[in-house]
Amino acid sequence: MQEEYSVQEVEIGIGKSGRRGYSFDELTILPSRRTRDADQVDVSWQLDAYRFEIPVIAAPLDGVTSPGTAAAMGRLGGVGALNLEGLWTRHEDPTELLERAASLLPGDRVVELRDLYKAPVRTDLVSERIRQIRESGETVCVSVSPANTESLLPHITAAEPDLLLIQSTVTSADHVSQGDPEPLDLKNLVRRLSVPVVVGGCASFPSALHLMRTGAAGVLVGVGSGRTAATRDVLGVGGPQATAISDARAARMRHLDETGVYCHVISDGGMSTAADIAKAVVCGADAVMLGAPLAQASEAPANGTIWSMSGMHKDLPRGMVDAVETRGDLERILFGPADRADGGVNLIGGLRKAMALTGYGTLKEFQKADLTVSGGTSR
Repeated sequence: MQEEYSVQEVEIGIGKSGRRGYSFDELTILPSRRTRDADQVDVSWQLDAYRFEIPVIAAPLDGVTSPGTAAAMGRLGGVGALNLEGLWTRHEDPTELLERAASLLPGDRVVELRDLYKAPVRTDLVSERIRQIRESGETVCVSVSPANTESLLPHITAAEPDLLLIQSTVTSADHVSQGDPEPLDLKNLVRRLSVPVVVGGCASFPSALHLMRTGAAGVLVGVGSGRTAATRDVLGVGGPQATAISDARAARMRHLDETGVYCHVISDGGMSTAADIAKAVVCGADAVMLGAPLAQASEAPANGTIWSMSGMHKDLPRGMVDAVETRGDLERILFGPADRADGGVNLIGGLRKAMALTGYGTLKEFQKADLTVSGGTSR
């Protein structure tokens, strides 16, 4: 049965209408009747049994998260997600390949990217990377694609990570296929695992709700909104990030009414500044997944070069290589001090200040802030 929900549609032509979507650039957070000190603001959040001091997950991109940066994110209060199909599980020491990646010029570099990932994923390295992060004493969060979840799952579960992300450009709980093997049954998988699972991406009310109904602890919201994503250009599929999060927020309320279970909404992509993070929270996000902003850190594995894992797809690549300016270590990117007034450094300080200026003391309270809509560019 198709879900019913009220939306405002715009007529595209006599035979077709569509929803009006909004990007972060088109929104402004309104002040309330009170303010508070920024040091009295609580930006912590909790996913299942795991509590984090800051609402930031480092994206499972090889140019962003290594076992070392995952541990560093944990020490700073966040969590880093390691891609178990990336260079770190294909090579004992991927340093040389990461240096090659760092030398790639921004743009469409499909052939070069495919060359970096010729080696197969080694199951012994899957276990080894999880062990490395665990030895740091921090929360172990790993990511795998739906296509390879079942084949890698025995090795992942044996290594006992704390959190598992099942992530692709678009992830659904209802995949129609006549091929062999059978597509991943997310509902069955999530409910047979003891580890909390976060699934995504999605960009609409029905898709978010269906993912929540699998029993996932959280959903990743964002399709085609990241800095290196080319899904909208190649496939025409995606959605403005602010609207996508707001849809997922409504799905979370429907799911809570149905089950009594709160499913966390994590904004993935389309955020480059503290203002974007603040707007994501006001739209309904419990936390954010960051790629390019954290690639600015001096610890970033590829020296500021980032690329999407979908960029080397064998048939239809949908990602780009991009580069960002290194602006200090990871602690400075997250907590400052900032060297320019552009919101790209001291991300958590900016979030705290936004909450303080609008009078909200916690992230859940901040989700109640009012927004205004103006003109802007879509992202």
